[in-house]
Amino acid sequence: MPSARKPSYLDFDLETYPWKQDIDYKEHPEKYRVGKGEQGVLICEPYKSKIGQFWRFKTPEVAKASSEKILEMFHEYILANDFVGADMARKYLQMGYTRARRYANYKGGKKYDKNQDYKPLERGTGSAEKAESAAIFYAAYKMAEAHPIYKSLKSDWKKRLG
Repeated sequence: MPSARKPSYLDFDLETYPWKQDIDYKEHPEKYRVGKGEQGVLICEPYKSKIGQFWRFKTPEVAKASSEKILEMFHEYILANDFVGADMARKYLQMGYTRARRYANYKGGKKYDKNQDYKPLERGTGSAEKAESAAIFYAAYKMAEAHPIYKSLKSDWKKRLG
């Protein structure tokens, strides 16, 4: 019987996941789905490769440069009326925040002990430096999410395509 504490990502079912690695979402944007949070961010090409190469949060300085570059890309996608690109950039900004927070909360970024039935590890053992990185990404993420053109494009996309 599976553990009640077992993280849900361990039973990830790629077959039912709406985002697919073999789709070029620039060529076929109609196949893109907004989803929740950061879903699809590590799958949707060519955006994953274009944006992901700049995604870093090791130090606040690195996080600042990274979030600024990704936010710049977000604005370029908005100007090009490329909702998929803008949404993926927004997801990378959100993921910068959530991953840096994970490292801020847990030493080594590990939340569960897989050797002890996925028992949650002690919170508050992480890095203050990563908390700063998280705050930097959070500000950029909120800026992107609140962008009026992005909000309009997202609302329209969800009504039309999901």
